[in-house]
Amino acid sequence: MYDADSEFDRQVDRLVELGYPGLAGRTDDDFRALVAPLRAAARQGTAGLPAPTEGRVPFLLVTTRELIPVAERLGLTTLDGKRKPGVLDRNYAEGDLARFDPIKELEVPESPAYLLFDVDRGADLVNLAPAAAMEVITGKDRLPLTIDEGIAFVTLHPSALAKNKCFSLVGSRCGDKRVPAIWISQGAPKLGWCWYGNPHTWLGSASARPERVGLS
Repeated sequence: MYDADSEFDRQVDRLVELGYPGLAGRTDDDFRALVAPLRAAARQGTAGLPAPTEGRVPFLLVTTRELIPVAERLGLTTLDGKRKPGVLDRNYAEGDLARFDPIKELEVPESPAYLLFDVDRGADLVNLAPAAAMEVITGKDRLPLTIDEGIAFVTLHPSALAKNKCFSLVGSRCGDKRVPAIWISQGAPKLGWCWYGNPHTWLGSASARPERVGLS
């Protein structure tokens, strides 16, 4: 039986182990206290969801750039069983990353941390352009992931990012046709971007249940 409390503890412990509290200018205890109110929501929000698999998990504890910048969190990601840190693709110009915001349909909480439920890397959407994948995702009453959510997915479940099972993050856009994506490059996660209308045989589009629960 899935134990949401134990998984919540595991995710918090992982972020503390990686040094998130220090990057956020907080002590370990302060960081734990900050996210503790989300525990009950994790338990309630995962009721009835299927057991976790490599590519689909009941919930994620997502931290935002309000708490820690994207590049710093990206640098703490690794592939499963590897040590090379995640990197930002050189095709992001200086200051470009900050232009990518969550699309309005997501109603992302204005919160330094929040919960995301029933998260799937979208392996069934491989070789579909993000534009086509969006139609499939919304047709299932789901919504795409943002950059923050994709980083949380790889941070807390490194095995979710695998060869030919990488994923676009269609939930973050900057007003043009670029779509952020996380893939594997030289043995490490890489945050890059692709075009909204272009398919790739190794790239799906990650999605989750629409509900996002922030700190009140």
